Amino acid sequence: MQTIKDILTSIYGETRAADLAPRIEALMTQFKSEMPSTLVQESYFDETDAVLITYGDMVQQAGEPPLKTLHKFLKKYIDGTVSGVHLLPFYPWSSDDGFSVIDYLQVDPTLGNWNDVEAFKADFRLMFDAVINHISQDSDWFAAFKRGETPYSDYFVVADPNADYSAVFRPRALPLLTEVDTANGIKHVWTTFSADQIDLNYASPDLLLAVLRVLLTYVKYGAELIRLDAIGFMWKELGTRCLHQPEAHALIQLMRLVLNEVAPQVALVTETNVPHAENISYFGNGHNEAQMVYNFSLPPLTLHTFHTGDATVLSRWASTLEQPSDQTTFFNFCASHDGVGVTPARGLLAPEQIDAMATRVEALGGFVSYKSNGDGTQSAYELNINYMNALGIPGLDEADDKVAKRFLCSQAIMLALRGVPGIYFHSLFGSQNWLDGVAETGRNRTINREKLTASRLETELQSGIREKVFSGYSALLKARRTHRAFHPNGEQEVLQGNASVFAVKRTYQGQSIYCIHNVTPHPVSYALPSSGTSLLDEKSLTEPIYTLQPYEILWLS
Repeated sequence: MQTIKDILTSIYGETRAADLAPRIEALMTQFKSEMPSTLVQESYFDETDAVLITYGDMVQQAGEPPLKTLHKFLKKYIDGTVSGVHLLPFYPWSSDDGFSVIDYLQVDPTLGNWNDVEAFKADFRLMFDAVINHISQDSDWFAAFKRGETPYSDYFVVADPNADYSAVFRPRALPLLTEVDTANGIKHVWTTFSADQIDLNYASPDLLLAVLRVLLTYVKYGAELIRLDAIGFMWKELGTRCLHQPEAHALIQLMRLVLNEVAPQVALVTETNVPHAENISYFGNGHNEAQMVYNFSLPPLTLHTFHTGDATVLSRWASTLEQPSDQTTFFNFCASHDGVGVTPARGLLAPEQIDAMATRVEALGGFVSYKSNGDGTQSAYELNINYMNALGIPGLDEADDKVAKRFLCSQAIMLALRGVPGIYFHSLFGSQNWLDGVAETGRNRTINREKLTASRLETELQSGIREKVFSGYSALLKARRTHRAFHPNGEQEVLQGNASVFAVKRTYQGQSIYCIHNVTPHPVSYALPSSGTSLLDEKSLTEPIYTLQPYEILWLS
C-alpha cells in the first residue's frame, strides 16, 4: 500500500518528498484533534441518499442572512426526501458566481458566517466546493505573488508566452495566459478558465501544503463530501494536454490518503467534464482516488433520448457503467449550476447528433457556449438552458401537465441508475429559463441561476408548473428511499430491445425493482419482465403486456 511519502516522491522526487512528508504529517496531527467524532458507516452512501445542489443565496428574505433563509426553507420542504446539501462556493469571490475564490477560509459576509454553514449539519450531510485549480486575482495569495513574496512567488504557473501551447486542452475560447505586472517585471501566468482565475502551481510543495490545510478546514466545519472542482487541469507540463496528468491523479491519491487518516467519513467527488472513459479514471483502482465521480455523460445522453424519443444510445451506454469497488459510485445528475456539457457525449453521439441537440436548444430559448480546439477552430462545449425547457418541443406551447410529466420522466431515469442522485435546486422546484438574468449579466450560464425570494417561491409552489414538478419529484424521492434495490452498491441490468423505453433492473441483497420509462409522447406497449406492484401508486400488475402512457414512469417492485 502506498504511503504519503511514496506519492510525494512520485511527484516531487525523493529529496523534496523527504522534506514535505513530515510537514504534512504535522498538519494531520494538528487537525485530528479538531475533527468532529463521526461514526464511519459500512458504506459512504445508501438508497436514502440524494444531494441538493444550491447556491447559498438561492432563497432570500429581507433582513436575514441568505444561508439562514436557505436552511429554514430546505428544512421545511425537503426534510425526509433529500439527505445532503451541496453548497456551491460560499466564500468571498470576484467573478463566475463564486468560482473565482478570494479567500478559501472565509464565508462571504453577504451570505452569512461559518455558524450559518455549520447549522446545516443538524439536518443534512454537507458537500463543500474545493475550487483548488485556480484562485481569484483579488486573493491575498496572488497579491503576495505580485509583490514577489516567498512562498507565494511559487504559488502560480509563470509561463513563456512564446512557447508552443497547441497540445494544451482548452475548455474555453479565451487566452490561456494572462499578462501581469509584478514587482519583478511583467509575467505571464496560466489562466485556464479566465483572466480572473489564476491557476495554482502544484509543482510547489508549499502550495500543496496550503491546499491540504484548506481541505482539512472544510472537514472541520462539517463537510462530509468535498467536490474537487476542475481537478483534471491541476498539473501543467508543456507538450501534453495539461489534463489528466499522472501527477494530478497522484495528488488526488494523496488527498484521499490524508482524509482517510484524519477524517475517514469524508468522500471526495471529482468534477471532470470530459469524455466518459477519462472521467471514470478518477475512481483510480476503486480504493485510492475519488469515492464519487460526476456522471457527466448522463445529462446530454438523456437530453438526446427525449429529443429523439429513442433510448438506444442511453441504454447501450448505461449497460457499460461499472463501479470498480463498493467504495465508489457515480454522482448522477441531469442539471447543475452550469449548463449541459456536450464533450462527455462525444464518441457516444455522432457530431451531427450533438449539432442537432445544440440547434434545438437554441430554438428553445437557450444558448450554446464554445471552446477553442487549439487549431484555430471552435466547437460546442456547453448547452446553457434550464433542463426542463431543454426537453421541450420548439414552437409548441404545451400544457403544464405534459411539461412536468416529461421532465419527471427524465429525472426518474437519473434516480433509477446506480449511484447517488445530485439534484439542482431549480430542477426540484420547477424553475424555467431566466432570460432576464442573461440580459442583465451577459453570461449564458445565468439562464439557470435565478435567485428567488422565499415568499415568491412559496406562493408559486402552491399551483402551476412548480407545484406539479415539486410534488412529483418529491414522490419519486420518497419512493426511492424506501426500496433497498436503489442502494448505490446494488446490481444494475439495463433491459434493451425497445427503443421507446429506458428500462433497468436494480437488485440489492435479494430485493429487486424494475424501473421502466416511456421516453416518447406516444403510448407504448411493453412486455413486463415480471408481475408485481407499482412502487409509485401501489397498483398490482399481473398482465404480461402493459401500455405505458406518454412519458409514464413505472417502478415495478
